[in-house]
Amino acid sequence: MKKNVLQRFFGSLGPGLITGAADDDPSGIATYSTVGAHLGTSLLWMALVTWPLMAVVQMMCARIGMVTGQGLVGALRQMFPRWLLIVASGALFMANTINIGADLLGMSDAAEMLSRINLHYFVILFGVGITWATIRLRYSAIARVLKWLALFLFAYVIAAFEAGPDWAVVARDTFIPSAPKGGEAFAALVAILGTTISPYLFFWQASQEIEEQKAMGHGRLSLRIGATSKELSTRRFDVGVGTFFSNLIMFFIILTAALTLHRHGLTNIETSRQAADALKPLAGPFAATLYSVGLIGVGLLAIPTLSGSAAYALAETFKWRQGLDQRLRGARYFYGVVVLSTASAIAMDFKGLNPIKALFWTAVINGLLAPFLLSGILIAASDRKLMKEQPIPMPSRVVVGLTAVAMFAAAVGMFVF
Repeated sequence: MKKNVLQRFFGSLGPGLITGAADDDPSGIATYSTVGAHLGTSLLWMALVTWPLMAVVQMMCARIGMVTGQGLVGALRQMFPRWLLIVASGALFMANTINIGADLLGMSDAAEMLSRINLHYFVILFGVGITWATIRLRYSAIARVLKWLALFLFAYVIAAFEAGPDWAVVARDTFIPSAPKGGEAFAALVAILGTTISPYLFFWQASQEIEEQKAMGHGRLSLRIGATSKELSTRRFDVGVGTFFSNLIMFFIILTAALTLHRHGLTNIETSRQAADALKPLAGPFAATLYSVGLIGVGLLAIPTLSGSAAYALAETFKWRQGLDQRLRGARYFYGVVVLSTASAIAMDFKGLNPIKALFWTAVINGLLAPFLLSGILIAASDRKLMKEQPIPMPSRVVVGLTAVAMFAAAVGMFVF
């Protein structure tokens, strides 16, 4: 039976859509809300800049997974010393654990606002529930759930329209970039770049390509090596849609905060809960409820990605059995990382984790890790032998190289400002 246009469209979406949507996690939402509250619509143009950068980086990681039949660390292990991969994987685990703690807190804040039940109950409920689902469900079931959870992000599009934007001003600030003025604007650029192009997404994207192939019956490495032009084209479309979706939501979160918080001088917003609370008198309770529900939905999407990407990285570094298609008994160390990361995040929340400080240190670790990872990934993806005579095209190498330079500059900027 021939598929119609919609069936072909949704059938083409998979790891790229999930990875893109996971980028707009609760901590990312807090960052974008803060940018909009402080600087209004002046940085809306960043959404146009970060989309192609993110798309090319994620497609490069996808290509490594599809062509080599291995995850990111598995491919990098053939070109770099093990001690370097241990340092990178350890840093990723630390950053992701802190990020999970901040995300759980953001979700629980939103749930408390909606239910009036103490947030600490929700920290345990969300943390344990997500971990249980990650261990018990097979990859195909997890992928289906994560794709549907991406719909929660549309809450921020609706909330922006509820706020009543002046579209002429929005168009000007979107298509006519304004130069950053002062340290605060520069720091906002750093925050957007670091939040959008995050290391955990690199590992997750490549590893999900392996899971997709395993789901098709390609359990052995020899069956996964190489990718056809059609497969690469399909994934390119998938990644393009996922990253566009991610940056579109970033655009509308900044816009919502700019139209409400910034317009009324409420710039001291430090958490997503404060942003949602502030929206009530400015954009109405419906917009505030949408904001809160969206936070919970994207947290359910992002946390398995964060814990899973660290588990994949460490498992490939130490050659443990791995994969969301495995049962707990067959991949104890892999799932042990998932449990340890989430349990540590829950413990941090009960010890009075300051979400802003947590996000800062996550940004520092990611800001330092990302450009080095990008450099290593670029070297690996350009190697004809490793890539089975299917290296990334030269234009993509240039874009990724420029992205790595920008991330190095961002890392320096984090310490300067």
